[in-house]
Amino acid sequence: MVRLARSEVFDPDEIAIAHTCSRTVRRCFLMGDDPFTGKNFDHRKTWIEQHLMHFAQNFSVDLLGYSLLSNHMHLILRTRPDVVATWSDNEVARRWMMICPHRRDDDGLPLPPTEPEIRSIAGCPVKCAEIRRRLSSVSWWMRLLCQRVALRANREDEESGHFFQGRFHATRIVDEASLLACAAYVDLNPIRAAMAETLEQSDHTSVQRRIQSITANRSNCIPAAKRRDSFLTPVTIDERSGEIGPCVSKSGKRCSDKGFLPMSLEDYLEMLDWTARQIAPGKSGRTPADTPSVLKRLGLDGTTWCELVSDFGRLFCTVAGRPECVDPLRSLRTHRRYHLRRRARELLARVD
Repeated sequence: MVRLARSEVFDPDEIAIAHTCSRTVRRCFLMGDDPFTGKNFDHRKTWIEQHLMHFAQNFSVDLLGYSLLSNHMHLILRTRPDVVATWSDNEVARRWMMICPHRRDDDGLPLPPTEPEIRSIAGCPVKCAEIRRRLSSVSWWMRLLCQRVALRANREDEESGHFFQGRFHATRIVDEASLLACAAYVDLNPIRAAMAETLEQSDHTSVQRRIQSITANRSNCIPAAKRRDSFLTPVTIDERSGEIGPCVSKSGKRCSDKGFLPMSLEDYLEMLDWTARQIAPGKSGRTPADTPSVLKRLGLDGTTWCELVSDFGRLFCTVAGRPECVDPLRSLRTHRRYHLRRRARELLARVD
């Protein structure tokens, strides 16, 4: 089946959540231990995390979660056209100039734009409107991220050509059940790949950042802006008493302070820990059963939930969600139905 263009799936004027995955060319281990050359490229994951922090601070996109592996990376992004709508033309121009700067300091960091540079965008309504759309676009986020990592890696290797495969994969998340499964799928990637045994050891993941922030905050009261996870969207969203609207970030380290799951961070971590301990058929890695438990038993069918989390990438292609949420939807231009695999329908129909 031919994959739909992203313009058929994502409306730039609507808030949407996307799970993205980008793989290195030929699936070579260009971001970890390369068995062919004997070299280790883990430092490139640090590059990506630095870009993620910078993008989260300037784009109108929420970073919900991520995991960086040896030959691919997973991100969960939420577009926020409602947030960028609150910014003035000068703010739009300033943020874009921080993402695509004209000038850099000796360390390669972007310098604050000058007034003439800001006016070159803010003074042109057509250009400013285009930049607003770019700032809340998953495609532009991924385009610039992959481009910058590829350029730096090619310089390091004295190579040229593609570093990532030509097109990143994006799945639109349309309901809470699929979002929870997707978040668990992304955060548990290193454990499933047998690269780590516990959540704390899962390097270069959003869950490790959140755990580090909890641990550090217990010993020292750290300001929100200096927390290890300050660039990540908070987990908890209170749909009853929480703030309504854009919820623009108070720290300035991320787009907004609006959460994405109706549960506390502690409950989310317990859910991840429980899931990691289950035996996933066909998967090589899991948390050892004798590791001390920190969870309460979930009110879910364990076998169904573990299959949904372990095989999320295989079960869903263009859109992920319950059948009753996906079936009424149509593509934006050709008004085609979205395909949902049979096994995905069966699993999501069982999750309460």
